[in-house]
Amino acid sequence: MKVLVPVKRVVDYNVKVRVKSDQSGVDIANVKMSMNPFDEIAVEEAVRLKEKGVVTEVIAVSCGDAKCQETLRTAMAIGADRGILVETTEELQPLAVAKLLKALVDKEQPGLIILGKQAIDDDANQTGQMLAALAELPQATFASKVEVAGEKVSVTREVDGGLETISLSLPAVVTTDLRLNEPRYVTLPNIMKAKKKQLDTVKPEDLGVDVKPRLKTLKVAEPPKRGAGVKVADVAALVDKLKNEAKVI
Repeated sequence: MKVLVPVKRVVDYNVKVRVKSDQSGVDIANVKMSMNPFDEIAVEEAVRLKEKGVVTEVIAVSCGDAKCQETLRTAMAIGADRGILVETTEELQPLAVAKLLKALVDKEQPGLIILGKQAIDDDANQTGQMLAALAELPQATFASKVEVAGEKVSVTREVDGGLETISLSLPAVVTTDLRLNEPRYVTLPNIMKAKKKQLDTVKPEDLGVDVKPRLKTLKVAEPPKRGAGVKVADVAALVDKLKNEAKVI
């Protein structure tokens, strides 16, 4: 069984992002970029399934400019067998990515698609659900445990009330949550091996997909700075401030 794992190149989670002076977006010039943490978990889960003998091939996919090859090489260093780059300089929104992935699903015919539940740059949490709808596949989101047995995949997912376990028929779409696993450390020998693995490049037009943006960002602004806290003498003073100043009660 093949597993398709989409990975996204984002600003590293340790970097404090800055908004551009014209408020058109986030400044990513000379900023460290890395694989989206949720996608890293997805790659790790796919590789673990391969190590168990359930999966025969793990294919990493990334959509974006040529620099996304670095992200694919990282995925292959973790354990993916080959990579596919859908190269475009267009701004990619969740629907466009879902359409590109749907075209690749039709081409590769994977038994399972595992992707991060969201990217830490836009926090959209839409691509997995859109892909499942476009490809007419069953889906399980926010997975904290994945078990494949025969033609079924059992997914334990995190919901507001606790945990929910569902069974899906393969092929299916699964999106990963933080508690699914802890990705392995990428070693230097594996990084060197990844450079020799197959990496194919295609264009959106080769897949017959229009990636033109449907949404327009009007303004990006930093959250307001928090004011300093104050000490109160007693409960009565606290209630008075909450009622008359903060106006929350």
